[in-house]
Amino acid sequence: MAITTISSREFNQQVSEVKRAANNGPVLITDRGRPAHVLMSFKDYQRLTKQRRNIADVLAMPDTADIEFDPPRVTIEPRTADFS
Repeated sequence: MAITTISSREFNQQVSEVKRAANNGPVLITDRGRPAHVLMSFKDYQRLTKQRRNIADVLAMPDTADIEFDPPRVTIEPRTADFS
């Protein structure tokens, strides 16, 4: 993925060309020689911002409803403490 760097003045003068360049990779737009903005295709933007699952969604495991799981019953009985 190629990164194109242009000045804000060039951007204002060549908007169509810069938009085409953004289809090949991000375009870094500078103001007075310093990075100020990034122009990218909407497809790349969606890829970068796609919704990620949070830990609660992962632990809920909604896709596993058809898994059979019948753990054995465990009995826990208290016992006296040995302080010797």
